[in-house]
Amino acid sequence: MAGDVHPTSIISKEASIGRNVSIGPYAVINGPVVIEDNVEIGPFVNITGMTTIGKGSKIFTGAALGNPPQDMKFHGEKTELIIGRNNTIREYVMINPGTEATGKTVIGDNNLFMAYVHIAHDCVVGSNCIIANVGTLAGHVRIGDYVVIGGLTGVHQFTRIGSSSIIGGCSKVVQDVPPFAMADGHPVKIYGINNIGLKRRGFSQKQRAAIKRAFDVLFFSGKAINKAVKDLSGELLTNDSVKDIVDFILSSGRGICKTSKG
Repeated sequence: MAGDVHPTSIISKEASIGRNVSIGPYAVINGPVVIEDNVEIGPFVNITGMTTIGKGSKIFTGAALGNPPQDMKFHGEKTELIIGRNNTIREYVMINPGTEATGKTVIGDNNLFMAYVHIAHDCVVGSNCIIANVGTLAGHVRIGDYVVIGGLTGVHQFTRIGSSSIIGGCSKVVQDVPPFAMADGHPVKIYGINNIGLKRRGFSQKQRAAIKRAFDVLFFSGKAINKAVKDLSGELLTNDSVKDIVDFILSSGRGICKTSKG
């Protein structure tokens, strides 16, 4: 281990620390934690259990990673927290490992979790996501890639949020939000497509137009969702993004959230 390790930090002999790792004052790394290369760990951070922190991640003051799940069914079984590369984990974020239900909580790469975010047990978060301050994911939530969740938003257990969607601040998410959606509210409703987010990702005007036409049929036609899926034209169904939306709808367990028109 070569890096800037503060003398007041406490590092378990079981821990594996990579190269060029910075560990700040009073940080505690307890148990079989794996810290990969070029990770920065700030003051008073607590990392414990079977937790892996991917290369290049930055963890700020007071974050608590890998502590036992806040789940009454958890009885000390060995489960994991796997955090990918280049994540930014701001002040006082808490991320719990899995329970025996899935055995792990998994975080992708290049995410930003702002202060006081909570990601509960058995969640799966994709890559390139942003969860703003005090965003909260309950257990078993599934988040796709390039998702943005506004501050003070709560996401109900077992709910899914599709890739490239955006959720407004102070929202209440109790049903699945489809890919590419712009959603907001209490409970959350679909208002249209995440046009700005799709532009930033490089989606062409033609691709965005196809997604919008699909949204008009699926969510704004007034039809039942299963009937609307059957009414999609052959042209739209050949579009990969539209296929993703349809697959997401057909695999929904909690149902798709309502629209702003009903």
